[in-house]
Amino acid sequence: MGTGAEFVVICFFLGLSAGVIGKIKGSSFVLWFLVGACTFGLGTVAALLYRIERNEPERRCPTCGRWTAISHQVCTRCGEDLDWVEADLEPPIAAGAAR
Repeated sequence: MGTGAEFVVICFFLGLSAGVIGKIKGSSFVLWFLVGACTFGLGTVAALLYRIERNEPERRCPTCGRWTAISHQVCTRCGEDLDWVEADLEPPIAAGAAR
């Protein structure tokens, strides 16, 4: 293999590692794959340091009742503007069953 092919293979696997870590933390695999492949190793470090999105508190939309992350400003189902309020703290099991 030539030098260019080796570089592409290394970038692919660095992107793959960043993508898998990002997906485990609840983010987009494709986004982290691209970041990891283009930054030559820094993307994997950034994915490791990135916050875990699965543990984010949730609240219920007053219009449609969908559970959404508290950081969302608009409901992804009905488009309702959500006011900044305290989280409806329910156990994840109960929140998952209500969806």
